[in-house]
Amino acid sequence: MTTDQDARDLAGDPAPAGFGTALGDPSDVAAVSDPLANADDTKLWLERTGTRQYVGRSSRGGEVRIGSLGDPDAFTPGELLKIALGACTGLSSDAALARRLGDDVPVTIHVGGLSHPTEDRYPALAEVLEVDLSSLDDAARERLLTVVHRAVAEHCTVGRTLEHGATTTLTVTGER
Repeated sequence: MTTDQDARDLAGDPAPAGFGTALGDPSDVAAVSDPLANADDTKLWLERTGTRQYVGRSSRGGEVRIGSLGDPDAFTPGELLKIALGACTGLSSDAALARRLGDDVPVTIHVGGLSHPTEDRYPALAEVLEVDLSSLDDAARERLLTVVHRAVAEHCTVGRTLEHGATTTLTVTGER
């Protein structure tokens, strides 16, 4: 039996304003006048704190230490990419998991992927969403898995960006 909530979940919960939204049509990219614009006018920047060490900051007060593989208490850029993918999966699937399994449902998302030895890129990334589904009967379990997969496929902006690619630009202050 499918409930009204299952039908809404299968149709895809709309993402909250400013969260998990994609530009959609490629022509929308031209409509963005500020290439450094972010949701809710959040400003993001990095500050160098030492040799190959930076702190990433947001105008909301968030901070993350970034460095090389051997730096204690720091993430590498590749690790942050993987964590961003896992976090996006978690946020995209959270409402469905909490609705079916309770607001305090424990969820762990493992992420990984090795870089290509000569190309300086990750050819594949993997995620494992770990959650106890033993309280659900088979039908409810399958419905929830369908909803989770669909929510992630439709609303995980990071995953969708990685799957479809994105252009990047770099401007160095003082460039002509």
